[in-house]
Amino acid sequence: MHAFTNKQIAVLVGVLSVSLLSGCTNWRQRYEYLNVEHENLKGQKTKLESEKGQLVERVAQDQQTIDELTKQLEGGKTAAQVTGLPGEVVYDSAAGTITSTLQDSILFASGAVTLKNASSQQLDQVAAAIKAKYQGRLIDVIGNTDNEPIRKSKWEDNLQLSTERANTVVRYLIKRGISESDIRAIGRGASHPVAENTTASGRARNRRVEIVVHMK
Repeated sequence: MHAFTNKQIAVLVGVLSVSLLSGCTNWRQRYEYLNVEHENLKGQKTKLESEKGQLVERVAQDQQTIDELTKQLEGGKTAAQVTGLPGEVVYDSAAGTITSTLQDSILFASGAVTLKNASSQQLDQVAAAIKAKYQGRLIDVIGNTDNEPIRKSKWEDNLQLSTERANTVVRYLIKRGISESDIRAIGRGASHPVAENTTASGRARNRRVEIVVHMK
């Protein structure tokens, strides 16, 4: 049987002490790390609960607004009267959207993306209605054209023309006080006709800008 010398015993005790101390340090670091993670998770949980509460409140408010709008329409008022928006106004209760359709003949000259002077009255009415009743709602400005190929203007195709027109209207509404974060421009070209493109009247109806207010 091997007998340890005093020197060997001292070395073993030193190694054991270092090992224990090292292990203790690792466990302390681990504990501190987990404690920090725990506090972070608590903070995230509190934030999520707050956001959930705000979302539930917003959904309830949205539904109340939709119910009030539906009630007014059922009472005999038109969508234009209830919303204050110009043009042909349609309310879709299932989608929760209000759409104001403005014919491009009022807004733009043929092939152009610069607003006519006469367009300011309707667009000012749009801006006033949004600020009064739909502040903070998402607003889509959607440009639409007929299917006649681009011939005389500088635009590559109808999709580009419709997008540039939507951008023009968005810029105008932003200048009238609509928040840039609440509004976006969409160009759809001739992809969403509302009438046949085989007649002049049908093509005229398809050339339009839609202002869509999302109620939920």
